Amino acid sequence: MRIDAHHHLWTLARGDYGWLTSDLAPIYRDFHVADLAPLLTAAGIGGTILVQAAPTEAETGFLLEIAKAADIVRGVIGWTDFDSGDAADRIEALAANELLVGLRPMVQDIPDDDWLVKPDLVELLAVMARHGLVFDALVLPRHLPRLVQVVDRHPDLQFVLDHCAKPRLASRDIAVWKDRIADLAERPNIVCKLSGLVTEAAPDWQVSDLREAVDHVYGCFGPKRLMWGSDWPVVNLAGGYERWLAAAGTLLTDLSPDQKADVFGRNAARVYLGRRGRQTR
Repeated sequence: MRIDAHHHLWTLARGDYGWLTSDLAPIYRDFHVADLAPLLTAAGIGGTILVQAAPTEAETGFLLEIAKAADIVRGVIGWTDFDSGDAADRIEALAANELLVGLRPMVQDIPDDDWLVKPDLVELLAVMARHGLVFDALVLPRHLPRLVQVVDRHPDLQFVLDHCAKPRLASRDIAVWKDRIADLAERPNIVCKLSGLVTEAAPDWQVSDLREAVDHVYGCFGPKRLMWGSDWPVVNLAGGYERWLAAAGTLLTDLSPDQKADVFGRNAARVYLGRRGRQTR
């Protein structure tokens, strides 16, 4: 089954999407399963991973209700307040819902760059590992050295690097990013999500503008530790679902059918669904 490993859904009236303003006109509206369904059908995608977009547990509950009602949504990456005094209990409670497959603190928006390596996080990530939850790392290139420390500290926890850590494709300033990605990829308990690249590229991006970064993450992680995601509807800021999917297909055209099946579905099923024993619904 082909799986879109990263997309969002939101309702603006909820009021917890602080980053989503009218300046982002193409995505400043409600997006529901019904809006996504035709794109999935056209792409031959049979399952998705729905990812949080607001730093609230209320939104996580909202997404879990969507997943409960929509068979196409196979799992949810949620959010909890890792800085709260009862964070361990919160994680335990969320893990009781089988549709929750992981958690994603929005590290890119946290002012303290050392947040990832704070001692209080050790116990909480151990709780996640115990419940088979995945840690989705929404980080920028500057966070990668800290992420390496965390991944090393928790060899029993599965990590997923969102959006390839957002390399600066528009400025082509990716040399440091490449070195840090290569270092991170040496750790076997992290996989990379091939998503979010077109919104880091120049507005008039072409497939060739993405090739160096895609070739690099493929060379570092290989076909067994790379998974494709649309980042819809955010991808609508940079060409849309179909254009990004077509670009990814072109960039990975030399892969064997078996390798493509890994990147476009099997890896997401193994990493997100297999750890919680729910390959199918």
